[in-house]
Amino acid sequence: MTMTTHEATSRTPLRLWPGVVAAVLLVLTRFVLPAIAPDAQFFGVDAQLIAVVSGLLFAVTILVWWMFFSRAPWPERLTAIGVMLVAIVAIRPLTHASIQGGMMGMMFYIYAVPVTLSLAFVAWAVASRPLSEGRRRAAMVAAILIGCGVWTLARTNGMLGGVAELEWRWTPTAEERLLAQETSEDPQAAPPPPAPAAIAKAPIAAQADHRPVAVPEVSAAAKIDTAAPAAAAPEAGLPASEGDFTRAEWPGFRGPDRDSVVRGVSINTDWSAAPPLEMWRRPIGPGWSSFAVRGDLLYTQEQRGDDEIVTCYRVSTGEPVWRHRDPTRFWESNGGAGPRGTPTLHRDRVYAFGATGVLNGLDAATGKVVWSRNVSTDTGRKIPDWGFASSPLVVDDVVVVAAAGTLAGYDIATGEPRWQGPSYGGSYSSPHRVTIAGVDQIVLLGGPGAVSVAPTTGAVLWEHKWAPGAIVQPAMTADGDVVINALAGAGGMGTRRLHLTQGSGEWKVEERWTSNGLKPYFNDFVVHEGHAFGFDGNILSSINLEDGTRKWKGGRYGNGQLVLLADQDLLLVLSEEGELALVAATPDKFTEVARFPALDGKTWNHPVLVGDVLLVRNGEEMAAFRLSVVGR
Repeated sequence: MTMTTHEATSRTPLRLWPGVVAAVLLVLTRFVLPAIAPDAQFFGVDAQLIAVVSGLLFAVTILVWWMFFSRAPWPERLTAIGVMLVAIVAIRPLTHASIQGGMMGMMFYIYAVPVTLSLAFVAWAVASRPLSEGRRRAAMVAAILIGCGVWTLARTNGMLGGVAELEWRWTPTAEERLLAQETSEDPQAAPPPPAPAAIAKAPIAAQADHRPVAVPEVSAAAKIDTAAPAAAAPEAGLPASEGDFTRAEWPGFRGPDRDSVVRGVSINTDWSAAPPLEMWRRPIGPGWSSFAVRGDLLYTQEQRGDDEIVTCYRVSTGEPVWRHRDPTRFWESNGGAGPRGTPTLHRDRVYAFGATGVLNGLDAATGKVVWSRNVSTDTGRKIPDWGFASSPLVVDDVVVVAAAGTLAGYDIATGEPRWQGPSYGGSYSSPHRVTIAGVDQIVLLGGPGAVSVAPTTGAVLWEHKWAPGAIVQPAMTADGDVVINALAGAGGMGTRRLHLTQGSGEWKVEERWTSNGLKPYFNDFVVHEGHAFGFDGNILSSINLEDGTRKWKGGRYGNGQLVLLADQDLLLVLSEEGELALVAATPDKFTEVARFPALDGKTWNHPVLVGDVLLVRNGEEMAAFRLSVVGR
């Protein structure tokens, strides 16, 4: 004991106060600030983002203190840094795949380790002062290993509001709970088929008995579950009134014109007196698909284990009608598992594009496969980081999808490739049909910025270069101009209005204005009465379409989505955390009219309003609400 005390007191005392101050500030900004003021902003920056950045900043401050101001012997300083580097490299492979892949592979290095490692290291420096040299160094190694190793116990469900959704590693995911429920409800259910080595490029022929389809190059084919007795026979799949397939109230992504506009419906906005009435609620597999709706049937996409599924449910009850399964799975750390696109209804078929590139043409009544393609193989495009996210677009007799920055058209009847457009850089947008100067065309954001092609041939009509990588859809002004957006490294960059004219067989693209007053990221915007309304980061904003100037900004709904009720000058907003809100779509000021809790958990899926029925979902559950309609 005498020797230990002598060794401890003979060393030059560490200068601890800078490290302790940095550690205290780290705790205050990284944990206390977002807990007591989660919605606060400082100089236009969200508290959650400040917490993440400041955590990294003070962690670096602690490292600088140790290396240059701690008074520790230089061998000890360098040894500590060496042990940190070895621990980080050795422990990262032991963490959950979601931690390893989060933030494009940088979560462990930027978001996770700096905070816990630096706090554990300062705690060691304070607590180890009375220890002998050998015990101090052993305690240092232990502190570093604990600071890094604690992340082997965690996983993330992705990002919510710019912050990782952390869980204990052993906690079942919502998808795992759903699969366990399926197994317990049906112990005789057969396991899903094994993943195929490849999906055939040739169309898959429909099989009348719904058994797996055997075709060359496919080791296991898609299968169909008849999930409800009503779907057991084709003639029972739809009510007689729906048999002509001439009209779908909500045929696919963002509605009939892909503009998120609802017309002919006026709802009661006094939700304190007449709140949305829940019709049903049920668990669903992960995915960011929205809904297509015809009559009493809705269609969506989800992931269940190793199967990517196109599903049909009853609007009135939420009961399943049929499920089509493809033995493929997509998952990435930030967004999670499942398909990103939304099915498209056209006459008697539903077309669905999965996250790995599977494009299906299915019988809308039964789910039976009419044809199937692998768009990734057809176009030579690899699966992008966040999966293929395009929703199919039907133009006359062609089904068009975007494989990242490559548009491809398929014969609507047979699935045979009709044309392929030029390949550009990345894109997570969907093809958008517009008419400009009397010319029918398809616009895709991404690649060079914006590109337009002819629907029948895929030939390029015009291009506009502006920071590639867009996610949202373009919009049209009342006088025929196009409003597009672009992305920056951490989110939206802004919006731009383009005026197009055609002469002598060539298109001229003129930039009217560029605005940073509305900066969509992956949240679409709507156009109404000479103004655009949408998300500027995670706050709603409105800009004047004449010059791009911002009219107002307000309301915090995270990375939510919205639809416009045009007859009422009203936005129906579904927040990132699953709350519904009504906001006035007027240019004078931000006005929230009503708010109502609808879902729990991260919600990135577009809501759908058909008549008085509101359909919402996220990666865990879906629900239907009946809204009180004016005049009833």
